Amino acid sequence: MALSVTKGVRIAAIGTCVPRRVFDNIGETHQFPKEEVQKVVAMAGVKTRRIAGEAMTSGDLCRKAAEEVLTRLAWEPASIEALIMVTQSPDYFLPSTACILQKDLGLSDECAAFDVGLGCSGYPYGLWLAAMMLNQGGLRRVLVLHGETPSRFSDQSDRSVSLLFGDNGSATALEADESPSAPNWYFKLHTDGSGYNDMIIEGGGFRNRFPQDPVKHFVRMNGASIFNFTIKRVPQLVEETLRHAQVDSSAIDYFILHQSNQFIMKHLAKKTGIPLEKMPIILGAFGNTGGCSIPLAITQGELQRAEDHALKMLLIGYGVGLSWASVLLDLPPNAQLLHSELDAGK
Repeated sequence: MALSVTKGVRIAAIGTCVPRRVFDNIGETHQFPKEEVQKVVAMAGVKTRRIAGEAMTSGDLCRKAAEEVLTRLAWEPASIEALIMVTQSPDYFLPSTACILQKDLGLSDECAAFDVGLGCSGYPYGLWLAAMMLNQGGLRRVLVLHGETPSRFSDQSDRSVSLLFGDNGSATALEADESPSAPNWYFKLHTDGSGYNDMIIEGGGFRNRFPQDPVKHFVRMNGASIFNFTIKRVPQLVEETLRHAQVDSSAIDYFILHQSNQFIMKHLAKKTGIPLEKMPIILGAFGNTGGCSIPLAITQGELQRAEDHALKMLLIGYGVGLSWASVLLDLPPNAQLLHSELDAGK
């Protein structure tokens, strides 16, 4: 049971960036009958999605988000001591996207930079790695970038995915906090690789480099298995994390879940007893953007904040892997929440 507690870490800013291109699922989808599209939209809740063009990558979106964050915070690039890029849609197989972004952002050559190949659970995992570096590794400032372009690997003839996914990048700036009042962060991390085949891109990797079947280059999802996994594991994860932190659910200001599917999220809210007003759902305008939908829900979820009150938030990621993870943290009242858009021409 992977439990972890850290102290002395604060979020200085969260920035998100989406493509400017808006795709209207009902108005622009022509490969399926309109009645079927309307049913899928009503269930999944995705009305519009932000779509990256052929020349736009997760690295581009994260770079823009990071630039906005560094500018707003007035942080010198040389002050960033580590850059973590969480993605399952990297710019290249090699080199790592983190190395490219270290160059693009003008970070020091003494900055540690590496990729983490996680999807829907990746944001809590990225925060966990950064918190460990800041809490025990002696670092002062870390950037966690999490970006995905799942619309690029969605088969447009597959109704289970083609109407669901949008694209997004994010940048979270974290720094050490040595104040005695710095709150603990509580993490809970899980993996069940026996379900690896429930959401998979079979082709392109070195297990099957050049498959003859072009469908194998796109994501395939076993929707029933993913649903069953989610409704079984996520309520347990919420309970475990709150018990681990010795916090009652009523003390949580917001439960920020991976924006997977409106039907699933409302089902989870009912099963866990979470009031919907405490669970922002923003995928109607952006689609399921993978694990980086968590920071997007923070910047776009219209959170009610007070100048003298940190928000206590439980962040939950779950899905491909199978992997699921949580972090219970406080968002400082002065943490910057930023959002931007990127044109196809970057």
